[in-house]
Amino acid sequence: MDCVFCQIVDGKIPSNKVLENDKFLAFHDINPKAPVHVLIIPKNHIDNFQQSPGEMFGDMSGFIQEVAIVTGVDKSGYRLITNCGENGGQEVMHLHFHLLGGKKLPWAQNLSKDPKTSF
Repeated sequence: MDCVFCQIVDGKIPSNKVLENDKFLAFHDINPKAPVHVLIIPKNHIDNFQQSPGEMFGDMSGFIQEVAIVTGVDKSGYRLITNCGENGGQEVMHLHFHLLGGKKLPWAQNLSKDPKTSF
């Protein structure tokens, strides 16, 4: 399989791991957009959010919360993002979430100044 995230899970491509269990892997993004920018993936290949089984998210939510604690953003706050499909901006077709934090992010600063700011 050509999926870069599957190759990371298999150990064929190195990553800077944050947390791992039998179902999920979290690792630092190689092109961070914030002081803390972690990618969180299921180890089993799932193309995107639309294809994901709903029952997986109970376990995944707990894992993401652990990642927030390990990275130290659980108290200060973070943004959690997933892109779905090509038009949604998904670049790697393996379900993944971006956890971003570590400082007040620019879009959050703009929102706090003007709550009417649209995305």
